[in-house]
Amino acid sequence: MSPTPHNPQYDPTSHLRLTPEDIEAPQRVTRLRELGLGENPVPEFDEFARELARITGAPYAMVNFIDENRQYFAGLYTPDEHQAGVELGPAPEAPQPGRVMARDHGYCPHVVVRRKALVLEDVCDYPRFAGNPVVDEIGIRSYLGAPLIDRTGMALGTICVVAQEPRPWGRQGLDTIKSMAARLVDQIHRRETDGL
Repeated sequence: MSPTPHNPQYDPTSHLRLTPEDIEAPQRVTRLRELGLGENPVPEFDEFARELARITGAPYAMVNFIDENRQYFAGLYTPDEHQAGVELGPAPEAPQPGRVMARDHGYCPHVVVRRKALVLEDVCDYPRFAGNPVVDEIGIRSYLGAPLIDRTGMALGTICVVAQEPRPWGRQGLDTIKSMAARLVDQIHRRETDGL
């Protein structure tokens, strides 16, 4: 696919691909509906996000499900635990993350499409990621995320942590985020088995 000004997946000024093409999105939406996920907060996922933030030492943690147009944080932990249900967007002061974010914001869509964990100790060190809207709009400088690979083989979404300053996540951070993702997938499967 060549970069063109009419293709919204490319930044016309730099021709860097900002949001990856996600051909699994329609099937993911169907699977998320089967699981009853991606439309409402899940208290146990909020608790999971809290634990993820504690373990990694990150100020923000999310359990994120992604459809064709948006990301939904069914689990969310923020420093003041203000968990608003509004869309995240530009604001004159530093905004708090809400439950909904556009699909072209952040790094989780990359994790879902590549189906691998992503470690960005300083997003500004990576030209491909430095131009993401979350850098300027909410000051994100560091990201650590892993995909939630369902028993069907589908990447349902991600778990991630972010910080507003560079963080040396290292190999330990990568191992932690991957093991926590596997743990949450087991929890999702238990919910499915229990009919939740």
